Amino acid sequence: MSTPASTAAPGGAAAEVVRLRALDSCAISDALDTLGLPGAVTGLKPMWPAGRVMAGVVRTVKAAPKSAAGPATHIATPLVAVADPDDVVVIDNHGRTDVSCWGGLLAEAAVQRGVAGVIVDGACRDVQDCESVDLPLFARTAVPVSARGRIVQEDMDVPIQVRGVRVNSGDLVIADRNGVAFVARAEIGRVLDLAERIAARELAMARAVRSGRDVIDVMHDSQFPTITAEAVP
Repeated sequence: MSTPASTAAPGGAAAEVVRLRALDSCAISDALDTLGLPGAVTGLKPMWPAGRVMAGVVRTVKAAPKSAAGPATHIATPLVAVADPDDVVVIDNHGRTDVSCWGGLLAEAAVQRGVAGVIVDGACRDVQDCESVDLPLFARTAVPVSARGRIVQEDMDVPIQVRGVRVNSGDLVIADRNGVAFVARAEIGRVLDLAERIAARELAMARAVRSGRDVIDVMHDSQFPTITAEAVP
């Protein structure tokens, strides 16, 4: 098993998490598109309506089918045991929807550690337990089938794939009712700068429409120029 990555606001991540939470996944997705970067994923949805933006620092878990000769580590328990506030547990179960890899007991332990949320490329269960402890949970679906005897943790804090996007511990992630978007750690500064400009432009356009201006005029007005990557370092 890999050594857990440092999670105590690596490289100033605490401030970046605050900035992420002031945005939404659409603004981040638009910024990623403008910069030609991967990160926004489809097919993952909130399992209960948290009503807020979830953002934090990625900690990865890779799941695998249980075998007689293989490891028997219960999925995500070693990571949750050492998680820091603002960590987001991201589990790669290869998109499987026939078995859960996150449940109520893990949720109880996660909130005790200050985990910001959980993202599962696969299925989860005990959604009501996650809601009762106010832990945002995103997955492909929910099923009642337990992981016990079926899948185990293969590794943690290693590169994983989530819906075709490569994700590493230390990356940043934002998730809300629109979906999930990952941002590589090395790109977070310019993605945030651009996303904040995009959000400010859209707010100004919305205010113009509320003031009575025709939406066609607003959409084509040079007062609201399209945000490009040219001015982003």
